[in-house]
Amino acid sequence: TKANVKWSVVLVDVGESPIERPKKKQRRYYSGKKKKHTHKTQLVVGKDGKIICIQIDKGRKHDFRVFKESKVHIHPDTIVETDSGYQGINKYHSNSMLPHKSSKKKKLTKEQKKHNHTVSSSRVQVEHVIREIKVFKVLGERYRNRRKRFGLRVSLIAGIYNYELNSIFV
Repeated sequence: TKANVKWSVVLVDVGESPIERPKKKQRRYYSGKKKKHTHKTQLVVGKDGKIICIQIDKGRKHDFRVFKESKVHIHPDTIVETDSGYQGINKYHSNSMLPHKSSKKKKLTKEQKKHNHTVSSSRVQVEHVIREIKVFKVLGERYRNRRKRFGLRVSLIAGIYNYELNSIFV
């Protein structure tokens, strides 16, 4: 059963999908990163590429804030691999890997660069999953339907993706 499934490593990342400019409360949806109005889709992906969990939010929220507010419960033994946008995840999940950040005053050492390379090369799987989901034009291009139904459409596309993933390996 699915309740017995335990992932040793999960990957967490957020993808953004552009939406039509809202008539009201535009500020909630405006993403400064993409310079347009967006919906954020947080994906928790297993190392095998299967989508475990999805969380939808407005484009204005930061990736880590979406993670905190989603209250995704990950087993303490599971390793969580994220990008540098999730600085501070160690307070919520102690068994997590994220890249080191450099600054003007403090450059990265060779060991830190090597660590960043290993984290990013193992984390690229979640980026591939986001890309595969955006192949469906509903998420890749501007979403023109009701925003209330966006989560339903993302869930359906994730289900189709997981189904196709299972049929490839059978």
